[in-house]
Amino acid sequence: MKQQLLRVQNFTVSGDGFGAGEPQSLERPFGHAEPSAFFAWAGATASWPNRTEPGGSRGIDDYFTRDFSRNIGAEIVGRNKFSPLRGPWQDEEWKGWWGDEPPFGTPVFVLTHHSRPSFSLGATTFHFVSGEPTDVLARARAAADGRDVRLGGGAQTIREFLDADLVDTLHVAVCPIRLGSGSRLWQSPTELDDRFHREEVPSPAGVVHHLLWRR
Repeated sequence: MKQQLLRVQNFTVSGDGFGAGEPQSLERPFGHAEPSAFFAWAGATASWPNRTEPGGSRGIDDYFTRDFSRNIGAEIVGRNKFSPLRGPWQDEEWKGWWGDEPPFGTPVFVLTHHSRPSFSLGATTFHFVSGEPTDVLARARAAADGRDVRLGGGAQTIREFLDADLVDTLHVAVCPIRLGSGSRLWQSPTELDDRFHREEVPSPAGVVHHLLWRR
């Protein structure tokens, strides 16, 4: 049977390693970071799913944008990627940042210490789970129906699964901005060189794509 990989795909960080700024709020899901600066490289491509006009770039950035959902059967995210709310769920009317048609199209496992019933929007079903990373990954793999599992972030969630030695591959786009504070993925990508092969691919958009896979 083909191995089900745990993949970090198209995760963007600042030049100083932050995947989001602070503080997070309903109005600013990335804190003091500007989402447009993070995702301009993908948004300019021909394959960007939210594109409303024809055109867009081709090349390496477009390839990664197209590759985002390839063979993905389930997703794991931290609570902060789903919601700006903290503590017990006071209002279950909040259904995430993405409206009535979330972009996942798979089961999504949201890490939280506070229980909440699962619900579906379009082709996406959100499950709210707690437990060790190995247990959550086992549930996600069972739901993925033989396909890979994407580890969607944020940075702290990715670090948790890295620390548990569960991540198989990573694609991280480093953009040429500095945040100074926030949710940090790494001080430097070289921190992972003892466990992962790594290649750097610069893009005309100004980001550097870091591709990592297990040694």
